[in-house]
Formats: sequence, C-alpha cells, structure tokens
Amino acid sequence: MVKKLIVLLMLIQPMFAWAESHNDGAIDDSDEQKSIMEITMSPVDAVKIAGNLVYEGKYNSALQILTKMPQTGQNAVEIERWYLIAQIEQRRGNIDEAIKIYRKLLDEQPDLVKIRYELAQCYMLQEKWYRADYHLRLAMAGNDIPEPVKRNMMYYRYLVRQNKNWNVWFNFGVAPDNNINQVAGGEECITNPFGTFCRKLPEPISAVGYNANLGGNYEFKFGEHWRWKSDANLYGTVFRKHDYDDLYIGLSAGPRYVWTNGDIWLAGIGSRRLYGWDGYNWSYGGKLDMNYDFTRRLSAGIGTYVTNNIYDEYGKYMNGMSYSAYPRLSYSIDGTKYLILRGGVSRDDTANDIYKNWRYTVGLGFGSELPWGFFVYLEPSLSWTRYDGARWTVKNNKFTEITERDFGQRYTVSLSNNKLDFWGFVPTLTFGYTRRDSNIENRGYNKMSVEFTMRQKF
Repeated sequence: MVKKLIVLLMLIQPMFAWAESHNDGAIDDSDEQKSIMEITMSPVDAVKIAGNLVYEGKYNSALQILTKMPQTGQNAVEIERWYLIAQIEQRRGNIDEAIKIYRKLLDEQPDLVKIRYELAQCYMLQEKWYRADYHLRLAMAGNDIPEPVKRNMMYYRYLVRQNKNWNVWFNFGVAPDNNINQVAGGEECITNPFGTFCRKLPEPISAVGYNANLGGNYEFKFGEHWRWKSDANLYGTVFRKHDYDDLYIGLSAGPRYVWTNGDIWLAGIGSRRLYGWDGYNWSYGGKLDMNYDFTRRLSAGIGTYVTNNIYDEYGKYMNGMSYSAYPRLSYSIDGTKYLILRGGVSRDDTANDIYKNWRYTVGLGFGSELPWGFFVYLEPSLSWTRYDGARWTVKNNKFTEITERDFGQRYTVSLSNNKLDFWGFVPTLTFGYTRRDSNIENRGYNKMSVEFTMRQKF
C-alpha cells in the first residue's frame, strides 16, 4: 500500500509541510492567516510537486517537502528526491554540495545518465575541465537521450575542449616487482672440441619500487581557436637496489588549434632519462597529436613522433632517429562502460644494424563504472619487434648468428573505489603480468607486478 502523505498548503503565505499524524480537528476558516488546506497524496505526487517548485525557483518550499519526506523504499522516488535536492544546491551556487549528492547517487547506481550529465556541468562550473570531459563522454553514450539534450552535450564537449587550458597531475605509489632486471636466469652452455663450458646468467631480482608521477600543462589562448600549449612531465621509480632506479623528464611546447569536433597540436619535444642515477639518453624532436569526435560515442586520435636519440654510454651503437605513430579509438558502450583500442608502429634507425628495428603494438582496454563506487579497467596488449641485423649468440650449445625476433604480452587489471577519497586522491590497485618470448634464448623473460597508487579522482 502506498504510504499517504499530508501536505499543508498555506493560503496566504504558500508553504508546504509534512504532517506526521492526521488531525481530525476543524479548520478555522474565519482566520485567513491560519487557513490550511489538507491534501493527501502519494510520494510520487509529492516529488512531482517539489519538482515543479524547484523549476519555479521556490527552493525553500521544495526543500520542506523533500527533506521531511519519510523514506519511501522506492528507489526511483528516492533518486528523484535527492536529484532535486542537488538541483537546488546547484542553482543556489553550492556546487560542492551538489557534487557530493550526484557522486553518491552514481556510486550506488552508475548508469544514471541524467545524474552524470549534471555532475559534468558542475565540474564545468568549477572549471575542472578534465573531470567534466570524462563524465560528459560517458553521459553522451546513454540511451534514449532527447535530441535537444544531445545537441547541448555536443556543445558542452566543444566548450570543454576550448577551456581545457591547464591541468596538473600527481600520482604516487608502491610497486612490488619480481623481475626488475627483466632476465630469464638459468645458465648458458657452449660445446666445442674441448668440452662443454657453462656460465650462469643473471637471475631475476625481486624488489619493491616507489614511484611518483608529477606533471602539468598550460595553454595560452590567442583567440577562440588558436593557443600555445606547453607541458612537462616527471616520472621516477626508486628501488632499494638503486642500480635499477629510473627517472624520466619530458617537455613539449607548440601551437594547438581547436575546432568544434577536434583539435590538433604540433609541438617540439625534449626528454632526459637517468638509469641507476647515471645518464642514459637524451631525445629531442617533434610531435603531432590529433583528436576527433566522429559521433557522441566514437572518438579517435593519433600521436606521431620524430626524435633524435643520443645515448650517454652506448652512443656508437644506439644513437639515431626514431619514428613512431600511435593511433587510438575510444568507444563508449553506454553511460558506464567504454572500450579503448590502441595501436602503434615505430622504427628505430640506430648506428648499428643489430639495434635497428620495427616494433608493432596493439591493445584493447575496457573500463567500467560499477555499483558501490568501484571502477575496473582491464587491458591486454601484444607487441612484435623485428630487428634488422643479425647478432652472434648462443643457441643449442653453439655460437650462431641470429636476427632477433621478439613477441611480448602484457595483461593489466586496475581496481579502485571512488568512495575512498583522500583529498581528491583515490587508492588504485593494479596487477600486471608481462611475458616476452624471443628466438634468442636469454632474451625472453616473465614478470609480475602489483602496484598500489594514489591517483587523482575523476
């Protein structure tokens, strides 16, 4: 049976109030200041009235209904009730409170497209453009969206693209790794007329790494379409065995053009890498990055790079040019799930033919917002590396000249929960497995890693 609610409607000073009990006493019609009309209605009707009051701007009257309603046990009614409360907060300028309510609703039921759309608009009001972009993309993939709303969403995507003029990111974590030196171990033997001689190969080293990634970008606007974009990125992993510490610094800057459905960025780039705190290599060159939205669900992009690489210690073998292209497709399945298809082809023209190679990669990622605030992302990826020149190596207990061919596999699963929010950071657990097979026996290896990081929340 639907629970009946008592709404008190003041005739002179309009106001709604919920009565916890029904009073059979007579109403004094002679006193206009206290005249009251009793209306009995269902929770659905009450929420409809509150909704009308919200759209009329009568927020106090609407809040009296929405906040004093008893729990109905009807999920749809409760969602609409909290949605209207968030709308009131949003319209009054209390954006943080509105965001809290929208996020709570999405944590419980992530397929609420209307709620995600409103959340994206709140982030736009706060100029948190990257967060707005994430939720707007998911909301746009929802089903049964009215055409006027679709047009608004496409326009908002354009606004987001125009206004994403700065961003800062900082992630840190702990990553146990059972093979930081990426070797297979075992022994290598050679047989000749004097007998068989063997040597032990380096064994895999297990260690716990501490990593951090700090970066940011900024765009100086020249007008509606043109701007100058610069970014910087610092990534480092530190182990107890500091011989394997890895530090990377990258910079890029150049003009960027933005239009309704896409953008293009041409930039000069430079990077420096330290390995074991010793200089490893320098790189400089240029890149062209393009993005385009084909539909509200399907987007594409490609990054192309040309760099000159200078190695500190192995320059006479590995100095040379690199050319690469990395296309990607992103498809939003619905308001909670999406796919990312990645590809790649790269060419290293090194000083020595042994290290010249072509490399091809492909990966398919799947991400999903789950109930109770969980988020999961899975991505298997494959790679093939083909070298130009042959090298002398040991195979079948004898020296043989072999042209290296490698096949790599990597599988990752990441899990996080948006309810575990610490100053805008969410703990994320990532499991990874990497396997490389090679026609050169000591070039293959297996490794597993578990990474615990604190990532910025979207």
